[in-house]
Amino acid sequence: MSALVTSDRNVSSAQYRFDYGNAKPNRFAAKMRGCVAVVLDPDLAAVFKSSEAVNALLRSVISAMPKPKHEQAG
Repeated sequence: MSALVTSDRNVSSAQYRFDYGNAKPNRFAAKMRGCVAVVLDPDLAAVFKSSEAVNALLRSVISAMPKPKHEQAG
């Protein structure tokens, strides 16, 4: 029975051999450049159904924050 298990492993590992010579560039990489991925907790993800909703709330919170005071040199 061990011979059968060994042959099954050889067959399955052959499926995962990747030929890098035939690889193509990621066509989606340029679209994602400059994006940041943030993982929301499940309770927050239930409230926000889209990234636009999250962005809108974050922008409103940022605009409501007090502006930082700059110290003057002297």
